[in-house]
Amino acid sequence: MSAAHILVVDDEADIRELLQEILSEEGYSVSMAADAAEARDQRANREPDLVLLDIWMPDTDGITLLREWADSGNPPDVVMMSGHGTVETAIEATRLGAFEFIEKPVSLAKLLKTVERALTERRKSAGRRIVPKLIAPMGKSQVMQDLREQIKRIAGHNSNVLLAGEVGTGREAFAQFLHMLSPRAGGSMITLVAGSLTPDNAEALLFGSEEDGEIQPGFFERAAGGTLFINEIEDLPASAQTLLLGALETGEYRRQGGSAELELDVRVVSSAVPTVERSAEREVVRRDLLAHLNVIRLRIPPLREYNADVPDLLRYFVDKLVDEQGLPLRRFGVAAQNRLRNYPWPGNIHELKNIVHRLLALGGDDDISLAEVDEALAVETPVDESLVKRDLLALPLREAREQFERAYLQQQLRLCGGKVGRLAKRVGMERTHLYRKLRSLGVEFGQSSTDD
Repeated sequence: MSAAHILVVDDEADIRELLQEILSEEGYSVSMAADAAEARDQRANREPDLVLLDIWMPDTDGITLLREWADSGNPPDVVMMSGHGTVETAIEATRLGAFEFIEKPVSLAKLLKTVERALTERRKSAGRRIVPKLIAPMGKSQVMQDLREQIKRIAGHNSNVLLAGEVGTGREAFAQFLHMLSPRAGGSMITLVAGSLTPDNAEALLFGSEEDGEIQPGFFERAAGGTLFINEIEDLPASAQTLLLGALETGEYRRQGGSAELELDVRVVSSAVPTVERSAEREVVRRDLLAHLNVIRLRIPPLREYNADVPDLLRYFVDKLVDEQGLPLRRFGVAAQNRLRNYPWPGNIHELKNIVHRLLALGGDDDISLAEVDEALAVETPVDESLVKRDLLALPLREAREQFERAYLQQQLRLCGGKVGRLAKRVGMERTHLYRKLRSLGVEFGQSSTDD
């Protein structure tokens, strides 16, 4: 059997030469290209079994080249490489058929394993395009099992979906899972951060633009045939809401500066805080727009509702950060895991990942201790500055007590995720008395958040 042929595409000569040397020593046949033009010529000269493709290159970037190959109907098998990748870039690469996305500086051991797996999959698939692996949101708890089943049930529909959950709950990951289970999985999922739109740029970014025959596609056009994920719709400016509503109602849109009506061929999945209806009451989000986006509503639970999964999540992020960032391997001791299982996680999954990252980066013994965890939690959720900076001694006793109690209960309520029932247990008060205290101090809490 002849040696597998690998094409290395990277604009940095030292990286190309290093990869050529390593791969050649492993018995592979290697050719090189410094940019997209050379990569096209190399493919025309000899079709590679695998392409190692850098993203950031002059003239034509790697994602554009990958999309060009995918649109040709005969794409090569590709492993993407990047030193400045983003989640959106990685998702786009896998949607276009890349076998895997690896970060620079490249771990040679990981690269060789990836190359071997890619070539093995190629042989198994007899040259067919590799379908990106479906990564389901993890968790063995009943809460997560039920949520995955819900997503599987609604994925086959084309209706718009609103993912309602607190910040940090991983709403984009659930959107990606939904997209990859849907009939639109062959298209891209494009993420739009609502807060990035302004009255000046909303039309061009949403609909695209054309001037002197030059077309710049917008988010709708880039997501055509796939899914547009709008993150945090409560941050949409009024002008963007009007534009979005018009497109959803008519099923058409027009590029800025253009004349042709384009069909709206996207499924819109959006995220919002659980109290988004209150934003509609305050006219922050238009009711008619919310009705279009909220055809199917899916509640994304906060981490404190499935804290039985915390030990698995800790192991997952430890392995991920060690593998991707080369951080030292450390494991959470039993006492540390129990402490984190009982922590209320106001920042949800995002906060958990930050704590794992901090504890690995700081280094230490192989086992992460309870004391280290408590110290990390103190950094992550510092005491409200008003409790330590305000000069309460300068106030009359009654006013000083009220200000302290207000700041204290506001901080504790945040740590309890807004749950008044949990707050009552945490501060040792009977719930009815606590309600009266919160109201008398003017501490806001949602009626929907009073359950345990």
